[in-house]
Amino acid sequence: MPTVPLADVPDEGATHVDVAGVPVCLARSRGVVYAILDECSHGRVRLSEGEVADGAVECWLHGSTFDLGTGAPKCPPATAAVPVYPVRVVADVVEVAVPPPAR
Repeated sequence: MPTVPLADVPDEGATHVDVAGVPVCLARSRGVVYAILDECSHGRVRLSEGEVADGAVECWLHGSTFDLGTGAPKCPPATAAVPVYPVRVVADVVEVAVPPPAR
């Protein structure tokens, strides 16, 4: 389970990390840390470059907003959810688990 210092995840913001070759958007909103695929399901750009507020991240390219807890799109143009990953914070370190690659 790869780890990242909690200090690297901004309050009401996001950062990009690679976990086992998977691009992950680590975001913190309302004191909670989330991990989702760092790729908009509509525009194929990094969600970690978007704005984070109220438990959601907005894609900077076309404005789709995704719920950080479920990955579900909250507004168009995106219609497909993005995967979310288990995350936990232990001793100010963020741990993220991504599923193994499909065979």
